[in-house]
Amino acid sequence: MAMNLWILLILIGLLVVGGAVELFVHLRNLRRIRVRIHVNGTRGKSSVTRLIAAGLREGGLVTCAKTTGTLPRMILPDGSEYPVFRPASPNIIEQVRIVSTAVTAEAEVLVVECMALQPLLQSLCELKLVRATHGVITNARADHLDVMGPDEEGVARALAGMVPVRGKLFTAEERHLAIVERAAADRASQVVRVTQDDVLAVSPQDMAGFSYVEHEENVALALKICTDLGVDRQIALRGMWQGQPDPGVMTTHEVDFFGRRIVFVNGFAANDPESTERIWNIALERHPDVQKRVAIFNCRADRPDRSRQLGEACVRWRPADHYVLMGSGTYLFARTATRSGLDSRKLIFAENQRAEDIFEIVVEVAGRSCLAMGMANIAGQGLDLVRFFSNRSTIKEAS
Repeated sequence: MAMNLWILLILIGLLVVGGAVELFVHLRNLRRIRVRIHVNGTRGKSSVTRLIAAGLREGGLVTCAKTTGTLPRMILPDGSEYPVFRPASPNIIEQVRIVSTAVTAEAEVLVVECMALQPLLQSLCELKLVRATHGVITNARADHLDVMGPDEEGVARALAGMVPVRGKLFTAEERHLAIVERAAADRASQVVRVTQDDVLAVSPQDMAGFSYVEHEENVALALKICTDLGVDRQIALRGMWQGQPDPGVMTTHEVDFFGRRIVFVNGFAANDPESTERIWNIALERHPDVQKRVAIFNCRADRPDRSRQLGEACVRWRPADHYVLMGSGTYLFARTATRSGLDSRKLIFAENQRAEDIFEIVVEVAGRSCLAMGMANIAGQGLDLVRFFSNRSTIKEAS
C-alpha cells in the first residue's frame, strides 16, 4: 500500500513538473512573436483574420495566421495553408501548438481567431494562451445565446473577456461599445474604433479587387490594424485582394439542369438572424429575374437556440416560395416559424438527407428558374451541399 502511494505521488509530481515546463516553453514562445493579434466576434472572425494576415504579409511582415471558421486552417508566411489536425473535438489547448508552429516559422506576427465560446474559456484563451498585443472584436450579435446569452448584451460581455492586457483593442462594434470600453479600461488597453466613416472610406473600387464577396466593415477593420502596424493602406489592400478566402465565404454557383436555371448562393456562414437577412436580401437583389425563391436552412440539433431565432426571424424577411429544412432538429425551426406566422405549406422537410436529395427537392420546386440559398450552419451537410453545387456549376462566381 505504501509503495503504491509513493508511485502515485511520483506520478503526480512528474505531471506537475511537466506542466510547469510546458507553460515555461509556451510563454517563452509567446515572447518570441513580437505582434500577437487575437480576433473575436460574432460574424466575420475568419474573414478578418485572413484579411489582416494577407495585408501584413504584403507589407513585408513575416506573418502566420490560424482560422477556426468553416474548416480550421494554419496559414504560413508564404500564404500557403494546411488543415489543423485535431485528434478529438476542438480544444483551446491547440493554440499552444499554433504558437509553437509560428515560432518555428520565425513569424514576427501571429493572427489567431478565437476558438472559444464559453465566456470563461474566452478569457482564459486570451490571458493564458495568446496574451495578445492587439485584440479585435468584429461585432456582437445574437448568436450562441445558449452559451453566451441570454441576449445580445450577454454576448458582448462574453466577447469582452478576450480584451488584451495593456494592449490595443480594435472594434467595429457600436451597439455595445460601452461594454467593450469598460473591459478595456479594466485591463488598461486602448480602444481603437472603426467608425462608419472608416467603412464609407472603403470605396467600390477597393471592393472590386476581391474575387469573392467581402464586407466593407471587415475590410475597414483589417485596414485599421494593418496601417497601425505600419503597412501602407494600398499595399495592405493589394495583399487582401490576393489572399485566399475562407471556404465558407459567400459564393454563387449556377446550374443548368435540363433547361432549368438554378442559382445557388452559399450563405451558410452567416448564422445570426441579422447577418442572414442581410445576405438573403443581397441574393434577392442580385437575382430578381428568377421564378422561384427557395430558402434552405441547415439545422443542427445541438444549436437549438439558433434554429429558434432563425425560425422566428425569417417570417419578417422578404418571403421565399419554399423553405427547405435539412440537417437535424428541424422540428424546432418549423415549430417556431409556424407559430410566428409562416405558412406551414411552404415547409419542406429534408432532415438528414444527402446533398443530392436536397438538389432533387430544389429541382422539383424550381420552375423555369430558381434562386436557392443555404443558411444557418455550414457544419455537417451544409458544406456537402456547397460542394455539390460547386462541382456541377456551369457558372461560378463570388457573390
